[in-house]
Amino acid sequence: MSRQGIRRGPYDLAVVGGGIVGLAHALAARRLGKRVVVLERDAANVGASIRNFGFVTVTGQARGAQWRRALRSRDVWDAVAGPAGIASQHAGLTLAVQTQEGLAVVESFLATEMGTGCQLLDPAPALARYPHLNPEGLLGVLESPHERRVEAKHAIPRLTRWLAEALGVQFAFGVNVRAVDPPRVETSAGPIDAGAVAICPGSDDTGPFAERLAGYRLSKCKLHMLRAAPLPGTYRQTAAVMGDLSLVRYPGYASLPEAAALTERLEADPGAGPALAHGIHLIAVQSADGSLVLGDSHAYADAPDPFQPAEVDDAILNLARATLALDDFRVTERWTGVYAAAAGRENLIDRPRDDVRQVVITSGTGMSTAFALAEESVGELFAGDPSAHPLPV
Repeated sequence: MSRQGIRRGPYDLAVVGGGIVGLAHALAARRLGKRVVVLERDAANVGASIRNFGFVTVTGQARGAQWRRALRSRDVWDAVAGPAGIASQHAGLTLAVQTQEGLAVVESFLATEMGTGCQLLDPAPALARYPHLNPEGLLGVLESPHERRVEAKHAIPRLTRWLAEALGVQFAFGVNVRAVDPPRVETSAGPIDAGAVAICPGSDDTGPFAERLAGYRLSKCKLHMLRAAPLPGTYRQTAAVMGDLSLVRYPGYASLPEAAALTERLEADPGAGPALAHGIHLIAVQSADGSLVLGDSHAYADAPDPFQPAEVDDAILNLARATLALDDFRVTERWTGVYAAAAGRENLIDRPRDDVRQVVITSGTGMSTAFALAEESVGELFAGDPSAHPLPV
């Protein structure tokens, strides 16, 4: 994987951006037998793709195409994780419900097609199965088998390495793309030949065809995350944990009529109200070393500031204390991430010309939906269906 020179080509597809969306495009194109180069401006992937939970979320995604993309992307993760040496930290979701209004949302959700395979557990059987949940105030647990969790900061480099070594994808790091006019792509390392280009800029709105992104009225979302070492003992999560606030955050729940009453209840709650004001809903996942990744918040701006207010982190930790069977947390890492956002839109595939696609996930669901979205984009470029082809290994 080059960090200095770059092979001129020719390539069938040049991918601009080495985050999860770019990697997903490389995989989809290789399924069709295409020659692929990935051009990443940084020396390594340090963006949003490694600053997340690594939580492949299905349950709660927006009903319809987005939910189906999550199911498909989950299946792709299952297919590539083993060959790429990516460990699955745990599977499934446990959503701890602590309000009657939350129970009504869950019961409504289970009546939809999205509830297939999920169930609502009463407190006693839920705690017997998931003793890491806080029993105080627990009214029930929505259990889903659909989710997966990988360690993002390890999974993205390993997926990159596997694409290069096993699938023959060419990578060039530290390379800026200056102009895109297939079959010519101008880069800071010289021109390359590529028949088609997929631009996967993440939250960067300054690259080729950036002027077109302005028409989508994109903003940026800053989020807070923490890593906490658990207290000594046998604490072990077997699935990701969320709570009532997730039911008014994730559109697959929040779009249900019953969610309005839950929102009103949470806004009036002294503990939940401040969290809602910061766009916080709890996600807690556990890493192989026993540490917990906790988050997250959502603050929207055209240019998010670089600061991490303590009150936001405190609110996340308070939610974790109320939901998990742990009294306190020793925080070992704190970080922020930034992703592209657009009101009322999960993603976009922009088409500047027939041989160029500009693909942005605008809902913070890159790990959950990128593989499926890339299959749609690459399928358009090459008039094929990547999902119909096995992995070329």
